[in-house]
Amino acid sequence: MKKRLVAVALTALTPAIGMLAYNEIAARAERNAEVHRQAAQMARQAASEIGSVIEGIKGLLIATAAIPSIAERDSASCNTVLKSVASKLAPVRNILVLDETGKLICDSMGWKTGTNFGDRDYVQRALKTDELVVGEYTIARVSSAPILPMALAIKQDSRTVGVLATGVRLDWLEERILERGLPTGGSVTVADRKGVILARNPEPQRFVGTTIPEQYQTLLSAEAPGTIELISQDGTKRIMGYTPVSRNNPLYVSAGLSEAEALAPVNRASITGLVMMAIGAALALCAAVFVGNRFILDPINHIVSVLQRWREGETDSRTKMKGHYGELGQVGASVDGLLDELEVRRLETSRAEEKRKLMAKELSHRVKNTMAVVQAIARQTFRNRSEENATFASRVSALAGAYDILLSDDWKAAELRDVVERALRPVGGDRGNQISLSGPPCLLTPEAVTALSLVVHELATNALKYGALSEADGRLDVKWALNGDRVEFDWKERDGPAIATPASEGFGSKLIRSAFPGPLEPQSETDFATDGLKFRLSFRLDTVAPASAA
Repeated sequence: MKKRLVAVALTALTPAIGMLAYNEIAARAERNAEVHRQAAQMARQAASEIGSVIEGIKGLLIATAAIPSIAERDSASCNTVLKSVASKLAPVRNILVLDETGKLICDSMGWKTGTNFGDRDYVQRALKTDELVVGEYTIARVSSAPILPMALAIKQDSRTVGVLATGVRLDWLEERILERGLPTGGSVTVADRKGVILARNPEPQRFVGTTIPEQYQTLLSAEAPGTIELISQDGTKRIMGYTPVSRNNPLYVSAGLSEAEALAPVNRASITGLVMMAIGAALALCAAVFVGNRFILDPINHIVSVLQRWREGETDSRTKMKGHYGELGQVGASVDGLLDELEVRRLETSRAEEKRKLMAKELSHRVKNTMAVVQAIARQTFRNRSEENATFASRVSALAGAYDILLSDDWKAAELRDVVERALRPVGGDRGNQISLSGPPCLLTPEAVTALSLVVHELATNALKYGALSEADGRLDVKWALNGDRVEFDWKERDGPAIATPASEGFGSKLIRSAFPGPLEPQSETDFATDGLKFRLSFRLDTVAPASAA
């Protein structure tokens, strides 16, 4: 019952659990989409800031290229002008003017004129285009510091006559990235077109100058900005927005948010919901157990206890639940009413049983008196025939014994062993060492009891007169067995005097053959063997079932 009440309580909680699970899934999906949007927005903002820096450098180079000494490539005054310009610009350390072959004309740091920069990729590209060229991660030849080189062609009319180049200091770029700040567990990465990291927050000293892992190289040349969930090189699982390299965006920029931090509010809400659900479930189960015990189990156990005590003999035991425990109280009151009615019936049955037993005793007494009268009549009738008189009297006694057995068991049934022992008692009561009985418990109907008593009496009488019981060494084995709905009864005499088949059938044989009524389907077989009589009898049990071994 308790398990059923708990099941009912859990079933009642199922919709709440389902709603919690649905809200959890929906909240996580919504938060996940929001974090993806935030990561993409952070990447766009970072890319916009980098673009602003690049546009600023481009404007600087265009303005510088317009200075007369630069445009005329006057080496003497060019150095002074460039030094003055570079000293006012934090992002750059050096500005160079190169001729159309890539050789140094002048710079802001007074580097040796004629130094060849033509081997630099960004210089070669600048000589071929009118656009600003943004290079890759480079160690500056002049300052030996990591820079992001940029170059712009110097034009005279439509002819390229040189290149104006500079390099954004990566330490300055890192400072700008750090100044932006990050949410807990976030990251920002700036890389060149080849995937070499130019700036990163956090841990710039660990990652700047290294290459983005191979599995993420495809993001550099992706068709459009997007988001992705990944595990960063520092081991943090992040949702990352990225802006790939394109014609309008010469650098790769990504911004990531820690998944754990981003989903922390949802996780806290989930934990809170689970805790509340657990508390609610615990309270519901406690309530179910309390209510079940107080208003269901206790009344039911009380009713069962009353019924058990009533069965054990406490016939005055009652639930006395009328007016209490609601519907179960009504059940208890109904049980009390039933027990009252059963008690009335029991008393009536007891009185009827006592009356029946009295009548049975009276009947038994009258039967015995009738038998005695019959025997007296027989003695008067066969006054000069003592042998026949004795035989008739013994048969009447056997019949009376069978009635005694049936009357002792209310004329319902009798044990086969009791019938045989009672029938053998007049002829073999003092011959217990000569007689052996064996067989399973078996209840016989009144008709079978009467018939078997007469048969056993006749067999025993013959055994006493002519068979095994007539001598001290003779033996009698009586066995029976159950074969489906039939009884197999065997009578075997041995170690007695030699016998022979009688010339004609006597009254005793006729009695044995006709004692059992036809409905019991009797079958008998008699063998007058020289070593002793063998008699086999089989008859149907009718409706009486075999008794238990107890």
